[in-house]
Amino acid sequence: MNRIEAEELLKSYIKNEKMLYHCYSSEAVLRALAKRLGRDEEKWALAGLLHDIDSEITNGDSKRHALEAVDILRKQGIDEEIIDAVKMHNEHATGLERSTEFQFALAAGETITGLIYATALVYPDRKIKDVQTKSVTKRMNQAAFAASVNRTTIMECEKIGIPLNEFAEISLNAMKEVAEKIGL
Repeated sequence: MNRIEAEELLKSYIKNEKMLYHCYSSEAVLRALAKRLGRDEEKWALAGLLHDIDSEITNGDSKRHALEAVDILRKQGIDEEIIDAVKMHNEHATGLERSTEFQFALAAGETITGLIYATALVYPDRKIKDVQTKSVTKRMNQAAFAASVNRTTIMECEKIGIPLNEFAEISLNAMKEVAEKIGL
């Protein structure tokens, strides 16, 4: 499945603009992480783009989220490695623990997008262009800020060999590249 087909598929399931922004942000971050790690950029970006394809049909039910996505993606003939990473980005639904580089990258990468997005929104112009890496990492220690963002999951970046500062910088720069597409 190419990028255009994947976006059409995503939009057939996701109508909420903010969720689409999240998926586009995740796509950009996963592409950048794949580049940094020497992995398949298209495969990782596709996982980022499609990871929350079932969020509206599961209505936030953490016991079903990602499992419904597996069925959707499998019917579309999506690569099993992508399906596995998508499934494991919500390990609570599976009862399993993440164990592969791709699983850790998707979980950490899609999670940090929420922290970066929230950080941009506290800036006067509400734009990502002025956000600094240190602003993002500083907010990692502020539990009340973007309280729903799981900091433990973000720290899984270390399991793929990327320290938090570098991970935040890679992710922030990736999101800056798609700022217009994600409303920032």
